[in-house]
Amino acid sequence: MGRKKHIVKYTEEELTDLIKREGTGSDWEKAAAMTEAEIEATIAADPDEADMVIDWDNISIELPKPKAVLNMRIDQDILDFFRKTGKGYQTRINAILRAYVEQQERRQRS
Repeated sequence: MGRKKHIVKYTEEELTDLIKREGTGSDWEKAAAMTEAEIEATIAADPDEADMVIDWDNISIELPKPKAVLNMRIDQDILDFFRKTGKGYQTRINAILRAYVEQQERRQRS
């Protein structure tokens, strides 16, 4: 099964022409004229940003652990269910297994 190509490449010239023709969808002059308080208020009013508070001073970066290759036999209906959820189904299976392991480890510590 071949992968669908969704990546589009542009040269710098092509991007410049595209921006001249269609614009960027951003009002950079308005943004540049805003004070820091106005920017913060605009972000706070954005429903996509609701309750999103990130303390950048105390953030940690965790590199993903390498995955192990596994041949595993599971029920066909289980596999079909996850495959129907689309791309990334193996990652979702891994996340569910991780949640189970973490729950069991918490129980053992209690």
